[in-house]
Amino acid sequence: MRRLVFVVSLALAEPAYAAGHADPVAPVAFALAIILAAAKIFGHLAEVVGQPAVLGELIAGIVLGVAGRSFLPSLDQAARSPELSLLASLGVLLLLFEVGLESTVPQMLKVGWPALRVAVAGVIAPTVLGVAVAVLLVPEASLYTKAFIGATLCATSVGITARVLKDLGRGQSNEARLILGAAVIDDVLGLIILAVVAGAITAAGNGETLALSSVALIALKAFLFLGGALWIGVLVAPRLFEGASRLRSRGALLATGLAFCFFLAWLGSLFGLAPIIGAFAAGLILEEVHYRDFVQRGEHGLEHLVHPIAGFLAPVFFVQMGMLTDVSRLLDTRVAILGLGLAVASLIGKAVAGYAAPRRGVPVDRLAVGLGMAPRGEVGLIFANIGLGLSIAGQPVLDARLYSAIVMMVILTTLVTPPALKWRFGAVPQAT
Repeated sequence: MRRLVFVVSLALAEPAYAAGHADPVAPVAFALAIILAAAKIFGHLAEVVGQPAVLGELIAGIVLGVAGRSFLPSLDQAARSPELSLLASLGVLLLLFEVGLESTVPQMLKVGWPALRVAVAGVIAPTVLGVAVAVLLVPEASLYTKAFIGATLCATSVGITARVLKDLGRGQSNEARLILGAAVIDDVLGLIILAVVAGAITAAGNGETLALSSVALIALKAFLFLGGALWIGVLVAPRLFEGASRLRSRGALLATGLAFCFFLAWLGSLFGLAPIIGAFAAGLILEEVHYRDFVQRGEHGLEHLVHPIAGFLAPVFFVQMGMLTDVSRLLDTRVAILGLGLAVASLIGKAVAGYAAPRRGVPVDRLAVGLGMAPRGEVGLIFANIGLGLSIAGQPVLDARLYSAIVMMVILTTLVTPPALKWRFGAVPQAT
């Protein structure tokens, strides 16, 4: 056993290990072995203590990041390699595609006006509070940085809340239906805000003067793309999958679904939007009725087929995000205070959103609705990751300390939500 540990440590610590192989796949394969093993172990430990697996994967990355910066330099290099970043980016696309597959346009329309009210409030309140915290605690940051920090607070991790509600036996409650419906709309609005803020930053980085009309144009492009993609996709998807069902080759359904996802992701980038918006739209378009020919002949549905691939690549993204987090930055009092301030702003903003639920009609516990929308989880990390790639005049929009503060916010909101919902649902009887 000691010999095995020694060999593994030597391979990780010696940068020449990777350089000595002619095949560039070898060092990536070795890094993936470490990352995936750590993701599953820490994900399991997180679920054992009642937390979502994504939090364990993020912590696994933080632990590996500390190890890489301390005594395993090749692991730190792997975290920053373009090869691993590419795999992580594909993981994000598949993750958003999978989230989209779990929801449909009719479901969004079905939840109606109450969910829309909660979603709009759940975007505006945290964003405004996030900008206010940034103005107060990092006054030296640019207006664009402050706006981006605010934008990272607006989205909701629907997967985490759905898991908690299911574990509490409240998955079919009035609160659950309102939370999940609002969270889906919340994601759409959050992606549009992300597109607007990122577009404004890109324009400023190119030296262009940003006017209100430019911001309106970016928002219009985002709405047009999402609306157009949904409209055209609803028309095209049935014919596309009907044609694919005639192919005799195995895996035709999965290949067609992924091709559709990647095509819309590419199309979204042509509109100047983040590719994840196109991937989410692709999932939102597709419904079981589109590939019923495959299911009727005994094949699994598209969501079932995509899940293992997303289950392989998505943890790579979360672990990499953790590895890029410099924990030593959190020892900086200003960074720790900023992270805590953003977490408080996030919780208050979503609590305010819960109270936007109508008083009349179906009875719901509005505080429980707000708490259910609190976790940022994977969505907050995706936003932060995009911020790392944006710059103005050669300066990154998010530096290491701001990124670390956002990761701290994600961890805190994710940790708080499960016990908070258990407390609230324990204090309030279930509405029938």
